[in-house]
Formats: sequence, C-alpha cells, structure tokens
Amino acid sequence: MFHLLEKRIGEAFASRIEELYGVKGATQTEQPKQSSFGEIAVPAAFQLARQLRKAPKAIAGELAEAAGSIAGVASVEIAGNGYLNVRLDRGYYGAGLLSGGEGPRAAAADKIIVEHTNINPNKAAHIGHLRNAVLGDTFVRMLRATGRNVEVQNYIDNSGVQVADVVVGFRHLENKSADDVRGLIAAPKFDYYCWDLYARISSYYAEHPEALQWRRDMLHAIEQGEGADAEMGSLVADAIVKTHLATMWRLNIVYDVLPRESEILHLKFWATAFELLKERKAIYFENEGKNKGCWVMPGSAFREGGGGEGEEDSKVIVRSNGTVTYVGKDIAYQLWKFGLLGKDFYYHKWHKYPDGHQVWASTDQPRPEAFHGKRRFGAGSRVYNVIDSRQSYLQDVVEAGLRALDFTTQADNSIHFSYEMVALSPRTCVEMGVELSEEDKRKPYVEVSGRKGLGVKADDLIDKLTEKALDEVTSRHAEETEDSRRKSARAIAIAALRYFMLKYTRNSVIAFDFGEALSFTGETGPYVQYATVRARRILGKLAERGETLPEFRSLLSREAMARQLENEDCWQLLLTASKAESAIERAVASGEPAHVARFAFDLAQGFSTFYQKFHVLDEPDAEKRTFLLWMTDYFRAQLERTLGVLGIEVPEYM
Repeated sequence: MFHLLEKRIGEAFASRIEELYGVKGATQTEQPKQSSFGEIAVPAAFQLARQLRKAPKAIAGELAEAAGSIAGVASVEIAGNGYLNVRLDRGYYGAGLLSGGEGPRAAAADKIIVEHTNINPNKAAHIGHLRNAVLGDTFVRMLRATGRNVEVQNYIDNSGVQVADVVVGFRHLENKSADDVRGLIAAPKFDYYCWDLYARISSYYAEHPEALQWRRDMLHAIEQGEGADAEMGSLVADAIVKTHLATMWRLNIVYDVLPRESEILHLKFWATAFELLKERKAIYFENEGKNKGCWVMPGSAFREGGGGEGEEDSKVIVRSNGTVTYVGKDIAYQLWKFGLLGKDFYYHKWHKYPDGHQVWASTDQPRPEAFHGKRRFGAGSRVYNVIDSRQSYLQDVVEAGLRALDFTTQADNSIHFSYEMVALSPRTCVEMGVELSEEDKRKPYVEVSGRKGLGVKADDLIDKLTEKALDEVTSRHAEETEDSRRKSARAIAIAALRYFMLKYTRNSVIAFDFGEALSFTGETGPYVQYATVRARRILGKLAERGETLPEFRSLLSREAMARQLENEDCWQLLLTASKAESAIERAVASGEPAHVARFAFDLAQGFSTFYQKFHVLDEPDAEKRTFLLWMTDYFRAQLERTLGVLGIEVPEYM
C-alpha cells in the first residue's frame, strides 16, 4: 500500500511538472526526517531550481497549488526552503490495507537468472559457502516477492582442479578403485571423508611439487570424459553434489537446474564460444613469453582504463596443453545463460525435494527421462552471478568476453553479485573444536581454508546451532515432546544462521559468532521470530476464550479507521508495518538483502512497542478492540511475509 502511494504521488507530481514547466522525467520521493513532517517528502523543487532559474520555495508553491486531488493524499504542505511534505489520508490508508492493499502482482515475462552456491563438488560445504547460498537464495525470494520471473541455477564445476585433486588422492595416496569409492559413497559422510583427503593431497603437493603432474594428467583425463579416472571423477562429483543439496535443504534453499561444466565441454559449448572469440579477435595466440602456446585475452579488454597487450596484462583462456581455463568455460556458460550460443543441454531429473520441487541437471546424452528443448532453461534477460569479491577480476573477464562479441546489452545485464568473506570469531572456533594458535586467538576473526582443512563444515555448524537452540527451548518448554522441541530448535537455528549472514551489507567481512546469532534480543533472527510467535499467541488466546477473529471488513469502515488512526502511536506503528513492499523493492534496486533483514528487525521492534502499549484482548471499547485485533493480525501477516522473504520459518513456540 505504501509503495503504491509512493509511486502514485511520484507520478502525479511528474505529470504536474511536465504540465507546468515542460520537463519530463520521474519524480523522486523520500522519507521525511521526522514523522511530524508527514509521510512522504517530494524534493522536486530543489532538482528543478537550477534548470528553471527560480527559487525552490517558489517552485514548491506552484507545485503545491497545482497538485490537485491525489487519491489517498490528505494534504500537501510546503516546508523549509522548498520541500513538499505529503500527508496521507489515514482512513483511506487503513481501509486500503484492510481490503488487501495493492493485491497480487502479475509475474513478469522476462526471465532473471540467479546463479548461486557453486561449491566445488570435492568435499563438504563449509561456513564460507553459506554466505553465498543464503545471499543468493534471499535475493531470489526478494525478486519473486516483487513479481519477477526467476530461474535459480547452481553451477557444478565437476571437471575442475578440485575434483581432480580428490581423485588423485584416491588413486595415488589411497590406491583405491572406482568400486572402492562406490563403497565409501554408500557409507555416511562421504563429503567429510573427501574433506580430509583434499587437505592431505594439498599438503602432499606442497611437500612433493613434482606430484603436481598427477593433477595435470588427471585434469586432462576428466575433461576428456573417458577412462577409469573420468569415471571416478564423475562418481565423486555426483555424490558430493547430493550431499550439498541435502545441506542446503536444511537451510530452506532449493534450485531449479544444475548446469554442469562437463557438458559445457562435451556438448561443444566451449568450442562454439572459442570459435566466436577467435573470429572477433577477442583473444589471440601467444607465440612467446611465459604464456607461449596459450590463447589469451588482452588486459585492455577488461582492465579499467585500458592497458597494453603484454603477457603480464593478459588472461589465459586456453592453456598451452589445450585445456581451457575455467574463465573460458565461464564465458561459454554466460553466453548460454543469455541464449546466445544456439546450443542447449539435455536435461534429466536429478532430485525431487521433500516439498515436491524438481531440480534438473544437465547431461550430454538423451536418457529415457531426459528432455531437450521441451522447456527452456537459460535464455535470461538479466543474469546475477553470486560470487565472492575476490573473483571480481575474473567476472570482469567474462563481461569483457560478451562485449568483445558485441553483446553489449547482455554485458550490461551481466551482474556480479559480489560479497566479502565470512570468517569465525575465535570464541566460535573454540566451541567448534578448531585449534587456534595464540596469534589467532587474539584476532577479531579467523579465516577458513578448505585447502588447509581449516574451517567449520556447514552441517556441523547447523548441528551445533540446533543443539544450543534446543537447550534454550527445553529450558522454557520442558513439557513439550522431544520431537516438537527439536522442530522448534531447528527453525530457531536456521533463523539465527540466515539472519546473521544477511544483516550485514554484502561488502562487509563478517565473523560468525554463536552467542550473537542465537540471542533472543537485539538484531537477530530469533528476535524477529519471537515477535511473530507473540503475535500468534495473542490470536491464539482469543481462540482459547472461545472467540473468533471479527469480520474486520464489515466492522471497520473507512470512518472507523480514521477515528482509530487519529492515535499517533497507532498510525506510526501501522505505517512501519505496511512498508514491507517498499522495503523489498528498495532492497532489490540496491541489491542489498541486508535492507530486508533490517526492516524485519524494525517490524519486530514495532510490534514489541505495540504489544507493550495496547492490551488488545482486555480493551473495553468494542471498535478499538476490533481495530487492535486487526492490527495484531496485520503485524503477524507482515512479520510472516518478511521472514518468508528471508527464508526463515516461524516456530510453534520459543
């Protein structure tokens, strides 16, 4: 409702400006600095002053006089040196919310692709991967909440160096066959086994650098997709992907399709992209220097401000042994995402989630359950790649590849959704059994490293959070069954983790801390959940008294709403609660899920204030009691909706 009125007011003043001054363009609106100034501010006079060579206050006077009647607006006032402060019609506003406000949005036709998670399928997921997945999933939820058509992709690098290293470990350190690996896959925690093996082979390389030839040979074999080594690589990668999907399901994260790197090679996606790049002279063959024998992209194509074409300023796309670097495969993949390759994968059913959602995976061969061209994955109009900020350089190279092929519009809509790393507080490291040096204990945070085996596995972190939440729930609700308590504890644990990952802006390095994340007070997921549970409890007590919710629409007329909203506290609290749509839209525009997290916290604080100020069930005045019950139910619905956008469930109790 608030978002609709903001838009309506902006459009009305844009129309008046064009009529009065012949100036076209959108008119911005703002939130006044103080609630006493009204609900919406229009600074258009300041923006027009220089162009019209007129004082802002004079322009504001002309605009206020010409404003006329705007549905939902009670008055327009001139403030300061030229602001226009808009006061809303409170009865109109309340009645609009009661009737459903803006109503459901029609889904947009253009498809947005969000690619996120992208964990190398060689070991268990760790806490560093969770920020990517939670950010990506929440952004998807934000887009869908505002009517966008979104496809969720999780790119599987099943033919890369990391998978090759684990297969090298199985072959050369453990002398295992494909059947041996199948046996390990059938046992629990295969991803944990590979975690340790990956750390071991990394240490072995450091001590025996000549063993890196094993990696080169293995990488080549896996890319070719033939032989026993390729078979083992496929076994390892597929098994690890299944564990990753199970881990992410615990966090309420799902995908639509899993494009796999192996098919980008086997279906000649890369070969097609390679020929295009050579034809457009976007890459060149290096005949000398350290990159001799390689195909490279000149740095002038992707470095801001240009640059020379020397080897130090270039990016290798194809190595001298003929293997393509992953940035090269990423260029081919990005072309497919925009529907620019003229090629498509085959797809087969990979996994069905407990809620029935089907995730598909790419394949290079038609299978009985596979399809090709019956439905269209890819071919998006805008693509968001959720990748940490350390990969900004490589994302620039991918974008440069699009521009070099004259796909300028697609390059402009190729967006690196970057974020900084997540680390651990020293206190959390100790609780998770991570051994720290004396130097690390004094640091504000400790970085994780999968290659070194230093870090906290995602499932271990979720288990520990759940265990701690269960202790708290049991202390408050010992009379409930264990299954019931565990269900609530799981919801609280996931809320704590997701909210902690989301409440910081994407460019902030964060240090995860158990105590801070699980707190029932302050800016945390459990605090927002608690407010929602409390709102439900009030409505539950109504039922316990043998009453049902009143027929709000028949009992609360526009006039009744106006009477009740004369109370400034009620009005300000309702305004806060009604701004979910506006908050989500602004978060989408800025690409900052943190804004939705902050709104959820403000909403929870607003309900806490409401709960303390008004004794809903004991209110003696019939109209006011009905109004307060509606306010309670409205807060509940807005809290639930906002938590849903954050991917957070509401427990039965806390």
